[in-house]
Amino acid sequence: MFYREVGQFKTSYKADQSIFPILQDRIGIAVILFVAFAIIPAFGSDFFLSSIMIPFLIFALATIGLNILTGYTGQLSLGTGAFMGVGAYACYKLTTFFPDVNIIIMVLLSGFFSAAVGMIFGLPSLRIKGFYLAVTTLAAQFFLEWCFIRISWLYNYNNSGAIEVPRREGFGDIVLAGAAATPATRYLVVLSIVVLMTWIASNIIRGRIGRSWMMIRDMDIAAELMGVRPLYAKLSAFAVSSFYCGVAGAMMVFFWLGAAEVESFDINHSFLYLFMAIIGGLGSLVGSFMGAAFIWILPIIIRALPETFGIDINAATVEHINFMLIGGMIIFFLIVEPHGLARLWQIAKEKLRTWPFPYT
Repeated sequence: MFYREVGQFKTSYKADQSIFPILQDRIGIAVILFVAFAIIPAFGSDFFLSSIMIPFLIFALATIGLNILTGYTGQLSLGTGAFMGVGAYACYKLTTFFPDVNIIIMVLLSGFFSAAVGMIFGLPSLRIKGFYLAVTTLAAQFFLEWCFIRISWLYNYNNSGAIEVPRREGFGDIVLAGAAATPATRYLVVLSIVVLMTWIASNIIRGRIGRSWMMIRDMDIAAELMGVRPLYAKLSAFAVSSFYCGVAGAMMVFFWLGAAEVESFDINHSFLYLFMAIIGGLGSLVGSFMGAAFIWILPIIIRALPETFGIDINAATVEHINFMLIGGMIIFFLIVEPHGLARLWQIAKEKLRTWPFPYT
């Protein structure tokens, strides 16, 4: 009875087409944002912020980037990790050239370098699609990994081959990046960027550009006959997707890891983000957060539960359980519900809106 739209009248087309047309949804989002911005940084421990919330938000942003390309445009990509690496290395070089510029600006600017690289490797999508396009993005993954290893200029000729985050301050004397930055500060910076970019993505998807992406995904020939230019639609999808992945990669290094090598952006991570998109739901921003939570937070809960009940389980056993659980969930969603957790959440909301009447 508490989730109804009865009595909520819309007096304009803008109100009817809003992202959250139901009052209860707007209240729920406000509560979630209040908890995220006020409660969690105030009462969360350093471990909870650094090891759970920050990587969860970064992975969710990277999954949004992949979802824009794969879920909304239908272009399969296996190079997400490499595009994140482009953003990370670009941000590292920008901080080297412009040490006095706010690190948040550098993180956002690094996404444009990743977008440019993504557009270059997105050119084959104009001629090929499906499995062949996936192989092309896989080649981009291996090529960019080779660049991260062999081009010493990218990591300032460091003997270890790693990029290390320097101390960076902003908004006065607040340390935003580096070993001296507090977990709460880094968490709030990451959260603000993720919320802003999620809001921007939702507006892009609901606009003309997003509709052209979905038309290309559903039937590219019909979309072209209706006036959608595949060149602009596909390359813009690669650019926006790579931009989001690049920003996520820069945040992963500068606000979470503190240092990174090429292994942080290898093919295993590209598959991990693809699994997040599949389990959460292709073509859903909410599903990106659900998939990231399932892949990253669930294994932590599995490790913590035996210790809570005083059961000693080998770490390797826990890792095997995680692999079996994730693999089983991927198979389950591909067969039973291809749209993932987001679709299940949508069905639950629809049933709640019509309860106690039957939902068909």
